[in-house]
Amino acid sequence: MTIPSPDTLFSRFRPSAICGLGLLVAGLLFIFAGCGSDDNATRSIRIDGSSTTYPLTEAVAEEFMRENPDVRITVGESGTGGGFSKFLRGETDMNDASRPITAGERQQAEDAGIAFIEMPVAYDGIAVTAHQGIDWTDCLTARELQRIWRPDSDVQQWSDVRDGFPDVPVKLYGPGTASGTYDYFTETIVGEGGASRTDFTASEDDNVLVRGVSGTTGALGYFGFAYYENNADRLALMKVDADTLGGGAECIAPSDSTIQTGAYRPLSRPLFVYIRSEAADREAVQQFIRFYMENVSDLAPQVGYVPLSDAAYALNLQRFEGQRTGTLFGRQGVEASADVEAVLRGEAEGLAASTDTSEANTTAADTTAIDTTAADTSATVPSE
Repeated sequence: MTIPSPDTLFSRFRPSAICGLGLLVAGLLFIFAGCGSDDNATRSIRIDGSSTTYPLTEAVAEEFMRENPDVRITVGESGTGGGFSKFLRGETDMNDASRPITAGERQQAEDAGIAFIEMPVAYDGIAVTAHQGIDWTDCLTARELQRIWRPDSDVQQWSDVRDGFPDVPVKLYGPGTASGTYDYFTETIVGEGGASRTDFTASEDDNVLVRGVSGTTGALGYFGFAYYENNADRLALMKVDADTLGGGAECIAPSDSTIQTGAYRPLSRPLFVYIRSEAADREAVQQFIRFYMENVSDLAPQVGYVPLSDAAYALNLQRFEGQRTGTLFGRQGVEASADVEAVLRGEAEGLAASTDTSEANTTAADTTAIDTTAADTSATVPSE
């Protein structure tokens, strides 16, 4: 038997046929590669945002991936504002936040055609901490904190804060401007979000702040309560007298109970995750959110946060599965330290009332939480 040479073998096929065969093979390879890529995309979840909420979401993600090794979750910590910038450009599926979404961010979402689901996940308090060498006080009033941190502050020494304090320079540390902790502290203490003196050491990394406060004589700083608890042996904790909220308050230290009940005024708050509605349609995201709501109450104390009530997590899951978009907590009249369960239950009761009235009202309430009048009425917590 004569075996044809390669030249003879390929000469039996027309060049056009060879070219067509090559294109067919290349096309099949491209299709197979594309299918794998799409599958990888649907089994991955991209999260960024608050450095305060980061340890909680990271802990939940690690536990989830142990049980679901086919899902890849990446969690970043570029700050609440920085995370929302990515989220509203469609670069991430979820955003961690240590404050509710702002009116400006909601407008960006509307302009970009991005709908989102808002879910509170735990309570946190902002801890006011100091260098351990500060032994002349363990309590500052909200008014004193305002004088220290306002943009036109003339406080340079501890003696400028209160009569009787020593002439020791005040060295300040705090979160960067992209941090939700910065936004919340300035709004609550200074009286205007983003209003702050600028001559302080700022960082989005709370570990940098811990090192600065613990290693600098006369230092004062603020960051999430969880980071204080993780470094309590290196820092002095300041109690806070909420004198700007009516007077007569006592000095209160942050703790699980004072944060959850709101007794630690005005520096206790809920933490959030925001999920893009488009991402919420994916099976991996649905699995992760259900896992989050079912396990976060056990994981929150392990990373220094205070869990919500079981009822609040159940109401959260109802919001997610019902695709109720918009914000409940970023509305005018809802206090930053509002009772989370009361706000969520107010929406649920409002929706139930709307259902009894008409199907049309139910649709409107489901679509935009910020316009749900019934929820507004029952969810608002009056200022003190």
